[in-house]
Amino acid sequence: MATTEQAWPTELRLQKDRRVLHVRFDNGETYALDAEYLRVRSPSAEVQGHSPDERKIVAGKRDVAILEIHPVGNYAVRLVFDDLHSTGIFSWSYLLELGRNHARSWQEYLDELSGKGLSREPSTPGRRG
Repeated sequence: MATTEQAWPTELRLQKDRRVLHVRFDNGETYALDAEYLRVRSPSAEVQGHSPDERKIVAGKRDVAILEIHPVGNYAVRLVFDDLHSTGIFSWSYLLELGRNHARSWQEYLDELSGKGLSREPSTPGRRG
């Protein structure tokens, strides 16, 4: 569910371990968004596809971290993750939506993983899966 409310971030702060992005909005809402959550819910076409039927379930990202945050105009940021995923443009409204709907969205993700027999754990190097 996309939000139509316009809220602007007043602070974007990456935790020292690079695994949590803290976002504070001018309406007073604040969220601590895990890198894993942001990675698996990336708005990129690579993850979301071009239609709901094309959306991918991204597994094995429990230990992912955010390497860089790049501003995109005055409306978004592009996050670079340590698995080198960097194509998602996170608009302010999408970050607000991810924060507001975290519990439901995260549970949906866990249910999807379980339904596909996938895990949050990274695969062993040299093995696919």
